[in-house]
Amino acid sequence: MTETAASIDARTAPVAAYQIIEKMTKEEVAAWRVADLPGRPSAEERNLDIGFPCGWFPLMLSSELAIGEVKPLRYFGQDLAIWRGEDGEVRMIEAYCAHLGAHLGHGGKVHGNLLECPFHAWRYDGNEGVVKEIPYSKVIPPQVKRKCKDTWPMAEKNRIIWTWYHSQGEAPQYEVADLPETTDPEWSDFDECTWTIYGSIQNMAENGVDFPHFTYIHGVASPPEAELEWGEWERKGIVRAKMGTPKGVVDGKITSISNGPGQNWVRFEGICETLLIACITPVDYDRLEVRYFYTQPKSQIEGPMAGLARAIIKDVNKQLDQDKVVWDRMKFQPNPIICMGDGPIPKFREFYARYYAGEDGAPGRTKATAAQ
Repeated sequence: MTETAASIDARTAPVAAYQIIEKMTKEEVAAWRVADLPGRPSAEERNLDIGFPCGWFPLMLSSELAIGEVKPLRYFGQDLAIWRGEDGEVRMIEAYCAHLGAHLGHGGKVHGNLLECPFHAWRYDGNEGVVKEIPYSKVIPPQVKRKCKDTWPMAEKNRIIWTWYHSQGEAPQYEVADLPETTDPEWSDFDECTWTIYGSIQNMAENGVDFPHFTYIHGVASPPEAELEWGEWERKGIVRAKMGTPKGVVDGKITSISNGPGQNWVRFEGICETLLIACITPVDYDRLEVRYFYTQPKSQIEGPMAGLARAIIKDVNKQLDQDKVVWDRMKFQPNPIICMGDGPIPKFREFYARYYAGEDGAPGRTKATAAQ
């Protein structure tokens, strides 16, 4: 069998991803994407207890939190409570009341712009991190009149609520990028697909420069060749290709950009214009919440290009399904052995190390070793 034929055959069994999902119905695949994975090794056994990278991370759509609404969240190994005050601003603090430990996100209420504990109505200010009011007491204990809760920098852009995470509590070092398609009335509402990934955000990000896996996981005949750019906080990859269409061959381009570890988007140009916002947020060391939001020009999804527009989304989702099989069971290798053709994994790790903070270093700072 020729190398090309072998690559094409990778689209069928025995590729592990296809063995798991190829016979599932559409509904079964949707359930599998977010299902628990019992019996998996611990985060420590898989070298995933490496801390969380620092940056802006998506929490939810802006439309998912109304004025006066409180919700419980868990991200970055912490239980959190998020709310939208009567002034329309979003605030978030650690979930447990300093009084007797009630969870503020379950049954808590918005009182003006304060968050009221469901147990005894202690009212927290989300900007200062203090208790402002205790309705039944004339005196607020001094321990909570001063800052007793960490406050989280928040932003709303691209119809998404973002928070800044930094393990040492430092202020944001850059801004969330504006994506004009998200608020353009000529572009569609979001088409969403959701996964739970039992792995680390660094392993998932590294996939973008691991070019050979496109052959063996995704079944492409030849790995893509990307133009890579490395900025201060931003990474960019551009893949150019000739694409066949009913109207002939067109110049296609796929541009992938990461603004820090938590804001990632892809623009597909040439056949069917598509913007994908890949919202990836760590829940715990070995668990990620992944939500893909797609928007496309309404003229394309409502016209003769509608089938192709849907096919692009379906194919990207399928590729993540294939990667999930590996990511869910993958161990982090601090010092991998790299061979010729692997892609710029050492350079990626050197770059990604800037997202970590802490005195004890981070695995992203380790070196990849080339095989001799």
